[in-house]
Amino acid sequence: MVIGVIGGSGLYEIEGLTDLEEVRVETPFGEPSDAYITGVLDGVKMVFLPRHGRGHRLLPSEVNYRANIYGMKKLGVERIISVSAVGSMKEEIVPGHIVVPDQFYDRTKGIRNSTFFGDGVVGHVAFADPVCGDLAGLVYEAAQEAGATVHKGGTYICIEGPNFSTRAESNIYRSWGVDIIGMTNIPEARLAREAEICYATVALATDYDCWHEDHDDVEIDSILEIIRQNVSMARQIIKVSAGKISAQRPCSCGKALEFAIMTDPALIPEQARDNLDLLIGKYLKK
Repeated sequence: MVIGVIGGSGLYEIEGLTDLEEVRVETPFGEPSDAYITGVLDGVKMVFLPRHGRGHRLLPSEVNYRANIYGMKKLGVERIISVSAVGSMKEEIVPGHIVVPDQFYDRTKGIRNSTFFGDGVVGHVAFADPVCGDLAGLVYEAAQEAGATVHKGGTYICIEGPNFSTRAESNIYRSWGVDIIGMTNIPEARLAREAEICYATVALATDYDCWHEDHDDVEIDSILEIIRQNVSMARQIIKVSAGKISAQRPCSCGKALEFAIMTDPALIPEQARDNLDLLIGKYLKK
């Protein structure tokens, strides 16, 4: 069993990892955000990747999500815990709280590569429930045990960024009933599903976006202060989660592509077949 962690703003490493190794992975989709850090945490094999690169060099739209997820798959990862800073769209989600969302709403602008398919291969995966319920449940329990104030479920609206919302946008999003707002978990979650990797998010609420009349608008210095407080909690949640996750996967994530490929295998171009062999090769050989 190998657990992957994708670190967002403020989380650039996992404390307590032993047997550390830095691994650079080649993918058919270009370079991942950075080298992967592999190691062992309390007997559990872990793979860590800073989503924005070390030193936070990449905008949300510049992250090579396909390469990041493909690299995780290549390193044997079966579960991904994504750590992300978000804005709160609900009064009861106070900055400093943790949310483990179960839904996403995509407001990106179509400039991010959001699928491994194409170039002669058509595939459609089910995405009604975009996170792994089993993994999300374990992460929620871990957050409780770690002492976090944590909210179970909720909708994460993903915007393009890098600028924050206008006040009008923020209020419209709130009228849609979303719970938190961020810039990175789409297409990350979509690609994890295509790669048959279980995916769950630890969302760190840092602010009230700009909708709350009694709070200041989003400011980087205040966000960074909340992130510093939350990152230590996120590390503890990851540690507790790692101890809870079983080697067995009772969920359906590991078979997400079983009936997803629509293209006649005989018509799949050789290059596309080579690029996707890691993901779909086992189904084409049947």
